[in-house]
Amino acid sequence: MTSPSSDTASSAVASSGSAVLPAAVGVFGGGRMGAGIAHAFLAAGSDVTVIETSSETVEAARSRIRRILDRAGTTREFTVTTDPSALTGCGLVVEAVPEDAALKARVLATVAAHAADAVLATNTSSLSIDSLAAGLADPSRLLGLHFFNPVPVSALVEIVVGARTSPELVAEARAWVETLGKTPITVHDTPGFASSRLGVHLALEAMRMLEEGVASAADIDTAMTLGYRHPTGPLRTTDLVGLDVRLAIAEHLARELGPRFEPPAILRELVAAGHLGRKTGQGFFTW
Repeated sequence: MTSPSSDTASSAVASSGSAVLPAAVGVFGGGRMGAGIAHAFLAAGSDVTVIETSSETVEAARSRIRRILDRAGTTREFTVTTDPSALTGCGLVVEAVPEDAALKARVLATVAAHAADAVLATNTSSLSIDSLAAGLADPSRLLGLHFFNPVPVSALVEIVVGARTSPELVAEARAWVETLGKTPITVHDTPGFASSRLGVHLALEAMRMLEEGVASAADIDTAMTLGYRHPTGPLRTTDLVGLDVRLAIAEHLARELGPRFEPPAILRELVAAGHLGRKTGQGFFTW
C-alpha cells in the first residue's frame, strides 16, 4: 500500500493551480468507475485513498488505477485499503459502488461515520439523491457527482442536487469539476437525471428497432454517429456501460416514469445469457 504525505499532496494541488480541490479525496469502490474517478483527482494533484472490500479487490483496484496512470503517463502514489477509517481527514469522498440503493446507502453511512467533515458524493446514474440522503444526519452535505465511463476521456460530470443539498456545496462542486478539466452540468434530483433519462430512452428505442429488424446494430449506430454526430452509437454505448447496468436503470425508470422505459425483450435475453457487453466480450457487438 502506498500513500504520499499530506504535505506533498497539498503542495501538489496548490502548485498546479488547483487550490479549489480538496487536498485529500476518498473514493469508495475501485472498479472501472472508481478507478477512473481516482485517476481524475490524482492527475489534478489530490492525495487519493480508495476503499475496497477485500484483499483480492484491493489488489485488483490498485492494478486498475496503476494501468490508467501508466497510460496517461502520470506518476502519482495513492492508497488502496479495506479500512474506511483511512478516509478520516478527506475533504471529499465519492461513493462509486454498484447501482444498488441499499448498498449505496450503507456505504454513505459508513463514510459519514469515518469522514465527519467530508463532502459526500455519489456517482449514481439514476438513483434518488434525496432517498440516499435520508439516512444521513446531515443531508445537506450530499450531492451527486455522476462521472461518465471511461472517466479519463469523458468531458462531462453531472452534478445532481437534492432538495436539501447546500447551495454553497453545489457552487464548490462546479469549481472542482472544472479544475478536473471537465464540464459540469447541474440537474435537480429526478429519476434518471438528465443524462441517463435521455441516453437510456434512445438506447431502448434502438434495441426495439433491432428487435423489429429495422436495421443491423451497426447501421442503427451509424445513423446516430454520422447522422447526428454522436461520438458513439446507442447500442455500442450500451455495450460499454454494461447491459446489466442499462437493464437495472431501465427497470428503475420504468417504475418511476412509466412503461416508455420498459426494457425490451432483447435486453433481458442478452443479460440472462451473460452477454453484458465489452466486459464479457459479447453484447450487441463482439468485442
